[in-house]
Amino acid sequence: MLVPRIVIAVVGVITAVGAVLADLVIPGLAAQHAFNPAWPPHAKFHDAQYMVMTVLLGASGLILIARRAPDMRGRIRCAAAILATPWLGMAAAILFPGTAAYDPEFAGQTRFVLGLHGQVFLAVVLLLALGSATAATLRVPARRL
Repeated sequence: MLVPRIVIAVVGVITAVGAVLADLVIPGLAAQHAFNPAWPPHAKFHDAQYMVMTVLLGASGLILIARRAPDMRGRIRCAAAILATPWLGMAAAILFPGTAAYDPEFAGQTRFVLGLHGQVFLAVVLLLALGSATAATLRVPARRL
């Protein structure tokens, strides 16, 4: 089925480039992350680690769905699981004590959508897209994927 593969590919691209753009390239956002002078070096290390990880996870998901294979349903499920990893991590990170989706000094620049921080909202949307794409593959015979 082409639509689930397209949805997963879009999430793969967003996963591969999103953190790099937000944390390193887009000036207003990068000032809150990689170029935030208030962040200690170890926090910047983990931000860089996350950026590299999301590029690798995004590329892995894209590679899995790039070509047809005998077990395409399995490849789609695996790609969706790989791509869900950083977004589930983002959504769950807010549950840890002392964490916040944004630093207080950037409260005036922070965007909220439906009451959720923009990044968390994006995570929810992408997780719903991955879940929907995966569910769509369950309705189609494996030989037609």
